[in-house]
Amino acid sequence: MKPPTFFVSARNKRGVLIFIFISLMILFVPRIILFFSPKEIITIEASKIQLLTKNHYKKKFFYKKNRYSKKNKFYLPPQKFDPNSYKEKDWLKLGLSKKQVAVILKFIKRGIYSNDQLQKIVVIPSELFNLIKDSTFYPEKNTKQIQTVERKLETEKKHLLFINTATQEELEILPGIGTFFAKNILKYRDKIGGFYKKTQLLEVWKFDLEKYNAIEGLIFITLQDIRKIDINSALAADFKAHPYFNWNQANALVKMRNQKGGAFRSIEEIKECVLIDEELFDKLKPYLSL
Repeated sequence: MKPPTFFVSARNKRGVLIFIFISLMILFVPRIILFFSPKEIITIEASKIQLLTKNHYKKKFFYKKNRYSKKNKFYLPPQKFDPNSYKEKDWLKLGLSKKQVAVILKFIKRGIYSNDQLQKIVVIPSELFNLIKDSTFYPEKNTKQIQTVERKLETEKKHLLFINTATQEELEILPGIGTFFAKNILKYRDKIGGFYKKTQLLEVWKFDLEKYNAIEGLIFITLQDIRKIDINSALAADFKAHPYFNWNQANALVKMRNQKGGAFRSIEEIKECVLIDEELFDKLKPYLSL
């Protein structure tokens, strides 16, 4: 049996050739025209380049400025003021939130008489305090007032809870504390060596500002209950055991002590260590001894 044969007419052949020819024309003609066309050179003056670059950085700066402009912005008071007489609207004008102002008004209700007392209000950011500290004035306290306040404080101390010696049961009585936070406070107190200021409670795990404000007026701190680290005999592991030290800082102090002949002459000498800045030193100082 013969295989089937295919017959292509001359007309069909011409049609295929024409189709191929047209396809090649469509594909190559634009490229040929583009190749022989005169090249157009685009030039930009240097001044325009500088202008474009300047506008680019302006937009970039504007974007960054707007991006971070939502951060707190604080303002100078229009004139010198007594913080005791400032109302909510006055504090708000300085750039504080309503929650921060509520805490401040509660704190100064009993009266404050120095910038030191003002700085102890934890909700006042350091940026704002540095901005307003030279614009404050306070009423003078006469001797009778001072004696009255001191007697009042001594009376209050008898009813306050000494946070550095309190038991779990005593802590649980405080408002909003309970078993969970009482255990966390004791655990952190033991680890840190005692509290030297009340605001350190905010370093306790899950302990927030709301709980702090609820008990701040009910607790008292005594510095003699703080456990000290002897910087002339402590090992690197002893330093590292304290939450304020990391391993690099602890190891660096031991090496520095050895370089000084095995002993520091003063606690301030540890500031010579590049890993310990002024802020960290202030936090560590109450826990260090010679």
